[in-house]
Amino acid sequence: MTPAPHRSHTDDLLSFIAASPSPYHVVASAAQRLEKAGFRELRGTDDWTGATGGLFVSRAGALIAWYVPEDAPAHTPFRIVGTHTDSPNLRIKPAPDTGTSGWRQIGVEIYGGVPLNTWLDRDLGVSGRLALRGPDGVPRNRLVQIDEPLLRVPQLAIHLDRSVNEGVALDRQRHIAPIWALGDPREGELLRRVAAAAGEDPADVLGWDLMLHDIQPPGYLGVDREFVVASRLDNQVSVHAGVTALVDAATGATQPGFIPVLAAFDHEEVGSGSETGAQSPLLERILSRSVSARGGSDEDWSRALAGAFCVSADMAHAVHPNYSERHDPDHRPLPNGGPTIKVNVNQRYATDSTGIAMFTAAAERAGAPWQPFVSNNAMPCGTSIGPLTAARLGVTTVDVGVPGLSMHSARELCGVRDPGHLAAILTTIMVGD
Repeated sequence: MTPAPHRSHTDDLLSFIAASPSPYHVVASAAQRLEKAGFRELRGTDDWTGATGGLFVSRAGALIAWYVPEDAPAHTPFRIVGTHTDSPNLRIKPAPDTGTSGWRQIGVEIYGGVPLNTWLDRDLGVSGRLALRGPDGVPRNRLVQIDEPLLRVPQLAIHLDRSVNEGVALDRQRHIAPIWALGDPREGELLRRVAAAAGEDPADVLGWDLMLHDIQPPGYLGVDREFVVASRLDNQVSVHAGVTALVDAATGATQPGFIPVLAAFDHEEVGSGSETGAQSPLLERILSRSVSARGGSDEDWSRALAGAFCVSADMAHAVHPNYSERHDPDHRPLPNGGPTIKVNVNQRYATDSTGIAMFTAAAERAGAPWQPFVSNNAMPCGTSIGPLTAARLGVTTVDVGVPGLSMHSARELCGVRDPGHLAAILTTIMVGD
C-alpha cells in the first residue's frame, strides 16, 4: 500500500483540484494557502518599499508569489518555479443560449488541445468568474462554481453511426453544444442560472469568463490505489507542488539562501500570449519591482537574474502500454518513478546540461527519484512555459514534469508518489544549500 507521506500529499492535492475548476479558482486556492502561511497580497497601486516576508500578486488567472528573507541583499538570486493554471476544456460563448430540434443547448468554444471524445457523455458543471457592476463604475469580479450535473454532450448512438469505432473524427464545430433542457432557447437563461448560483443580480453582470468542468470528483485508482485520477492534473499537480514548496521554504527552520518564487501563468494551453501568460512582462516586472522595493539598483537586478534558476514544471508523458511504439525506445517514464526531466534539442523544452545537473542534485538531496524524457524522433513534442521564461529573463531553465497518461483528457492519470516527489525537489531548490 502507498506510504502515508505520499498519500497525505496527494489527499491534499485532490482537495486542491476539487476546489479549482477554473484558472481563477486555482489562483484563489493558492492565495488562500499562502495567506494561511503568513503571505500577504500586494496590489500594483500599493507602495512596495521595504516589503519582506511572504508576498504575492494575483491577476485574473495568474499568480506570482515570492518570499524575501529578512536582511536579504537586493541582489539575492531568484529560484523560480514556473507553472500554469489553465487546462484544455470547453468555454461558454458570449451569446450562449442556443438549441435545435426541441432541445435547449449551450454554445461552447474549444479551448486548447481537447480530445473531444473524453468530454462526451459526462455530467458537466459550470465555473469561472463574473464581471459585475461595481461602485464608481469600476467592475468587480465574483467566482462561481456549480458542481451540479447541468449539462451533457451526448454521443451519437452506435446504431446511428456504425463507423464510430473506426476513428471517424468528431465535427468540432457542430456537435459539441451541450444539452441541458427541452424546449426552445431562452435568451439569458444561462446567465440567470449562473448569477443566481453566485448570489448576484443578473442585471449586474457585465461580462463573464465561464467554462465547463467534469463534476466527477478526483480520486484513486488501482489494485493498491497507486494512481491518482482527476481532471486538470495538467497542470494543477505542478501548481500545488509549487505552492507547497514555497510555503515549506518560507516556514522551514532554515531560511532560504535565495528568493524563492512561484510563477503560475494563465493561457499556456493556447500559447501564453496574454497579459497573464508567460510571454507577457508580468513576472519580469514584478521581480524587478521587488528588487527596487528593497533599495536595489539596475546592477542589483542584473545580478539577481545572473544567479537565478528556473524550474518549469508541467505534466509529462508516461509510456502508454497500448501505444509504446509512439515513445522513444530508450526513454519510457513510468508513474511513481519520479518526475521526468524533459529534453528537446530544438528548444521546445529549455533544458540543458546545467539545468539537468541542478535538478538532479536537488533530487539527490531530497531523496527523490527522477526519470529522463525525450520524444520519439518521429513524433513532434509539446512545449511549456520553460523556453518562454528562459528567453524573456535569460536565466538557466530546466523543464520537468510528473509523468501521466491521458494528457488533456477530461480525466487524467498519474502516480500517487510523484506529486510528493516533485514538491520535495522543488522545496530543496527553493531553500538552497
